Amino acid sequence: MHPWLLATLGGVLIGLSAVLLMGALGRIAGISGIAGGLLAGAGTGDRAWRYAFVLGLVVAPLLLALVRGDSGVGVPQVSWPWMAAAGLLVGFGTRLGSGCTSGHGVCGIARLSPRSLVATGVFMLVGIVTVLVVRHLLGGLHV
Repeated sequence: MHPWLLATLGGVLIGLSAVLLMGALGRIAGISGIAGGLLAGAGTGDRAWRYAFVLGLVVAPLLLALVRGDSGVGVPQVSWPWMAAAGLLVGFGTRLGSGCTSGHGVCGIARLSPRSLVATGVFMLVGIVTVLVVRHLLGGLHV
């Protein structure tokens, strides 16, 4: 299967899940908010759909790996401490931005939210600058 076709299918599925979650439950499909609700102890009626959503995030790549016949696991380009630091920075950024790329970038932009337009612009700019610095100015972090 061509990479562009997989990317297109993935985008359609992400959009469909966002529409279904909004239509069925009136909720935004923002991963940080969904997972944060589980960690913060959301009410019992609010936990089932959150668990299902997070479980889908884990199971879907595994199913894709089965269909494609590969391991589905990418080889990390950096060491575990660097990945842990990056994860903490992403977590900090989602709290600072009151949401993540899925909530702001997929759902917020679709709703024409000015806050989401700004947040997504900042996400993109920081990502571009990070790649520029790490890959091109520092020559990559192979530590």
